[in-house]
Order: sequence, then C-alpha cells, then structure tokens
Amino acid sequence: MPGLTEAHNASGWCNHSRDYAPPDFRSVLPHDPVVVLLIIVLVLMTLFSIVANVLTLLSIGSTDDLTWQPRFTFCRNLIISDLLQTLTFGPPVIYLLANRQTMPFGFWCYAQYFVGGVSIFCSLVTITCMALERYLFICYALRYAVILTDRRLRAALALIWLYSVAVTTAAVAVLLLEPGEEGGDARMFSLLCEPDTLEKHLGSPRASVQFRKAIGSLTLLLCVLAHVFSYHKMYRMGVRAVAPFKAANVKARNTVGFYCAMLLLQLLPAISKVTADAVRDLGAMETPGSPSEPCGAEPALSSAAAFLHVAFLVSLQVPPCINPLVYGVKNVEIRRALSKMFRWRPADRFRVQAPAEGIRMRSIAK
Repeated sequence: MPGLTEAHNASGWCNHSRDYAPPDFRSVLPHDPVVVLLIIVLVLMTLFSIVANVLTLLSIGSTDDLTWQPRFTFCRNLIISDLLQTLTFGPPVIYLLANRQTMPFGFWCYAQYFVGGVSIFCSLVTITCMALERYLFICYALRYAVILTDRRLRAALALIWLYSVAVTTAAVAVLLLEPGEEGGDARMFSLLCEPDTLEKHLGSPRASVQFRKAIGSLTLLLCVLAHVFSYHKMYRMGVRAVAPFKAANVKARNTVGFYCAMLLLQLLPAISKVTADAVRDLGAMETPGSPSEPCGAEPALSSAAAFLHVAFLVSLQVPPCINPLVYGVKNVEIRRALSKMFRWRPADRFRVQAPAEGIRMRSIAK
C-alpha cells in the first residue's frame, strides 16, 4: 500500500541487504535534449568508425604489397579489435538511449563486459606492438627481417589475443566466484555494463575489484613504458642522423609528439572513467544517504557525474574512429591502395602517361 510504504521509508525501517532500487533513466540523463544530442553523436561516430575501419581493412587486403608487411599486419589486427569494440558498445547504448532505458542485468551484460574487455585490451596491446615494430624497423633496419619473421609475427598476434582473452576471462571468473550480493535487479544504474557498474551491482566483491585494478594498471604501465622506450630510441636515432650536419631533426620531434598525443587519445576512455569514478566517490562522501532514501538505493548522479558519464560513453568511440586515420589512412601506401581500389583520380594517370607518350612519338619522328 502506498501509505504504508511511505511511512516505512520515513520511519527509517530498512533492510540492510543492499538490494538496489530499480534505477531511473532520468537520474542518469535527466534532460531530453542531451539524450537526443547524444544519440546523434553516437550514431555518427559508430557509422564513421565502421566505414573507416572496413575501408582500411579492405585496402590492406586488396594488395599483396601490404599484406606481408608486419606494420600493416598489426594494423589489420587493430582494425578488427576496433570494429569489435564499436559494435559492442555503440549499437547497445544507442538502443538504450532511444528507449530511455538503462542497462539490463543478465547474460547480455556479462557478454558486453567480456567482449568489450577483450577488444580494449587487444587494441592497447596491439598499438604497443606497433610502436615496438617501428622501433625495430628504424633502429635495427639491417636485422629487421631476421628479427621479425613471419613465424614470430604470427606468434605475437596469437599472444595478443590470448592475453586479452585470458585476462578478461580471469576477471569475469573472479567476479562470478567471489561470494557477494546477487544482482537481482532487472536494470543497473548505467548505460553500459562496464566493470565498476557491474561490481557495484553485485555488492563490490573485494577480490574482483583488486584483481581488475591490478591487472589493468600493470598492463597500462607496461604499454606506456614500451611506448616511451620505443619513441625515445627512435627520436635519439633521428637526432644522431642529423647531428653531423648541425641541424635539428624537427620531423622526428613532430612525429614523436604526434604519436604520443594519439596514445593519450587511446587512453581517453580510461582517463574519463577514472575521473568519473573520483567525482562519484567524492560526491558520495560529501552527501551521505538520508533516512528518507530507500536503503540500498543509489543516489542520482550530480551534474558533474552525469556529464562525465556521457563523456565516458563518447570517449569509448574515439579510439575506433581515430585509429584507422592515424595508423591507416595517414600512410601513403594505404592511400594508394584506396585510390587503386576505387579507381580514384583517373586524370592523374593520363597526365603522367601523356609526357611519356609524347617523348616516344618525338623519338620515332627523329
């Protein structure tokens, strides 16, 4: 009965079993214009990511000159993981926004958690391997083909996927095996089944939280150190190359700075998630639950936390959008393959062939 329920809540009678109240979509995104704008942005980013990655993948596979090169083999692996990440996060979030719903708890939640984790780990480790491959190519050019053989390249790709699947499987196993609260509610307090939300829904099992943060931090640290080592060595190699001429290697400096900026964009989802969690925890410390709130109910997001949640949703689509441009279309070989695949700029070919034809005719005339 409504009257009895209100009296029950007002008197502070509560059951401390952490049963979460059904989350309200309005507490996550209270304004309709923001929802519409977010849908438009995510649809555009998802479509762009799919088109750009598919075109880059087709351009690499369209010519034998690119398929055997290790850098483009890693690029193809990155594109596959980016497509997996885009399809895992993009369409489900758009569907939930269009229906004004939050993420349902169940099998599909665990599936999104697993596939999303595999794709994110795979993309991060693949980009790290691409940096190490460039380091070998520039600093050990004469021994490059001997060091990075086809067999070792295939082994590296297998290890990338094996590591990503193993880490994510272990995280899910620890989460399921850890004794904690049952996630009985139909929906969660988020638009994504990401680690923090799922752990809070299950009662924040301690072992799962510690394992995920430890393995994630270790992987991130190793990847950043590998990038720093590779680009520092490549930059020093470029500086030594121009040192006898007493000139500054501006191109090497700009290249290193560019790829460091791209690495920060790759880490944008992690940065935005850490910031959002810090703001949420700070708000929970400053605003403890009042007696009038149902016991176990999560408070509505503050304006800052809601903004950061939206930023996190968008940032997940940023790496799959920029990776095909940075590591694919930016390369002259990829642009040539795209031009050949779609037969772009036919006039340029005629302009190149015309002088040769003219020279041949003049030679015959002589």
